[in-house]
Amino acid sequence: MQLTVTGKQLDVGEALQTHVAENLASVTSKYFDSPVDTHVVFSREAHLFRADVSVHIGRGITAHGRGEAADPYPAFDLAIDHVAKRLRRHKRRLRDHHKGKGDPGDVMEAHQVILRVDGNGEAGESGDGLGHAVIAEMTTQIPTLTVSEAVMRMDLADRQQLMFRNSAHGGLNMIYRREDGNIGWIDPRGNRAVQP
Repeated sequence: MQLTVTGKQLDVGEALQTHVAENLASVTSKYFDSPVDTHVVFSREAHLFRADVSVHIGRGITAHGRGEAADPYPAFDLAIDHVAKRLRRHKRRLRDHHKGKGDPGDVMEAHQVILRVDGNGEAGESGDGLGHAVIAEMTTQIPTLTVSEAVMRMDLADRQQLMFRNSAHGGLNMIYRREDGNIGWIDPRGNRAVQP
């Protein structure tokens, strides 16, 4: 496992790095053989320390956790507890709901573009006035999943939304976390490979 521990305007000492490495190894080894890589970022906000932990397990599956405390050690411990909880749920769901299933399916490649947003929350215009200012362009993968698998991945990664190919009909679907805490599911009929 590749581990990266960084601090935003904060010095991360060797003792804290050792604490992170030991605790991450013990937590992740309970649920998965070997995570691909892990990023831990420490920052300070007012009087609190914040730890953001991101564990990439493989095949597009990433677990995130965040913790805040008056000291960086307890902040990390809270964050790794959140990650452990997500990994435990993921492992249990895989065991309980997907027994006997093979590969979750293939992936579709898509073009992803990030646009600059101004202070008002609107996409900024490029200097020539012809369109939005593009900050980054990259290729991303859209996995083929069932709706329950997509919800599981969204929860595991602590994301607000997830686009996926529905394994039932091959069409693009979107799930998202609503303001009331429930999950919304968008299933447009026009993009289905197999029409009912």
